[in-house]
Amino acid sequence: MTEAPTGAPYDPHARVHLGVFYTGVGPQLLWNDPSAADHVAIETFIGVARLLERGLFDAFFLGEGLRVRENRGRVHDQDVAGRPDAITQLSALAAVTERIGLVATQNATYNFPADLARRLASLDLLSDGRAGWNIVTTDNAWTGANFRHGGWLEHERRYDRAGQFVDAVTALWGAWEPDAVATTGEAKSWARPGSIGEVARSTDLVDFRAVATVPASRQGRPVLFQAGDSDGGRELAASRADVVFSANTAYDKAVAYAADLRARLARYGRSADSLRILPGASVVLGDTPDEARERARRVREEQMSAPRAITFFEQYWGTDLSGYDPHGPLPGIDPVEGELDPSRGTIPIERRTGKLALIARWREESEQRGLSMLELAREVAPGHPAFVGTPSQVADEWVRYVRTRAVDGFNITPYLIPSALEDIVDKLVPELQERGAYRTAYEGETLREHLDLPPLNP
Repeated sequence: MTEAPTGAPYDPHARVHLGVFYTGVGPQLLWNDPSAADHVAIETFIGVARLLERGLFDAFFLGEGLRVRENRGRVHDQDVAGRPDAITQLSALAAVTERIGLVATQNATYNFPADLARRLASLDLLSDGRAGWNIVTTDNAWTGANFRHGGWLEHERRYDRAGQFVDAVTALWGAWEPDAVATTGEAKSWARPGSIGEVARSTDLVDFRAVATVPASRQGRPVLFQAGDSDGGRELAASRADVVFSANTAYDKAVAYAADLRARLARYGRSADSLRILPGASVVLGDTPDEARERARRVREEQMSAPRAITFFEQYWGTDLSGYDPHGPLPGIDPVEGELDPSRGTIPIERRTGKLALIARWREESEQRGLSMLELAREVAPGHPAFVGTPSQVADEWVRYVRTRAVDGFNITPYLIPSALEDIVDKLVPELQERGAYRTAYEGETLREHLDLPPLNP
């Protein structure tokens, strides 16, 4: 078998795994489009989950918002996150779906291991083995203020905490022996004596003693997802995760990321197939290439409106820019010193520092090309559609990605709910099926089975 550029064998039979990253209202979603569904209505959540199940998706993947985003100390009203508690929401969806995986983003910094282990195990048990945990970290004091912790964790140590946290949680999930629960009323006790163990941890960042309260589901434990592109994030993924969710969607970056991650897996004694790589992806489809490109242009213009352009640059300047014309040049005033305000949410790694140099490059580019604030924002702000084309074109591209092992699939970030997802289910999925690159029916019952992950070690 020919080796792919990622260091893994080329696989002519590889199939695309798909999830949807449902963030609530966010910068990519056209919440004000006349056709947009109500982003906080239970009917919307149910409708999306059932749509994805009809499309044979692996998972419905929920983002987390521990605090509503702000802009210079006020609620960021251009992007208010409508996110109910993920485990609560997914527990409700477990009752109205049958096969699709249910993945909750949960923070390893501002939760407690025994409590979170119990809640995630409950979701896994109630959904009959369809739960997943997307492990995220946070170190900023803005989020920590909601938990009376402030910035208690140094930025460099957030993955140390996450690693210790995950080890503690997985120990709790494994604390019930497989035959702990009686299967007949003739047994002397409901739980076999000695079959449920106590778990204790006493490290510098995790300290507790607990007994797990529920047995394992049919998949053994929730599937571990991990989101992160930093070195610490990659190490956490390689050492502990089952699925990694990254921003490396462009083919060359995806190839480099996969090769790096698989080299790390080998150092931990893990096989290349023990981890699924599902980068985030936005998709804009059209009946013709020109129609798709025009739709992508309109989507980008709506995503980055004039008011959003002003608030985008306010994050970098650190001051009120509402008096500036978004159709005019960049502000001539100097930006405020210091790193970017974390209250607007995730900041790309390459923009955490070096703000002044970045603004200087923007000034030069906008002056050379005569770009307005709005035009520049549409070019430099994150969020450009990753895949634009006809369903046939995108299917061909995705087949190349998975069969050269650059990725195992994609976690879709929709720009419009439900229509953008309906296009994928009704138009793109059939194209993938015709190429033998997508399932035609669910072949398993648990999330772990959907992802074709190897069985857990007994």
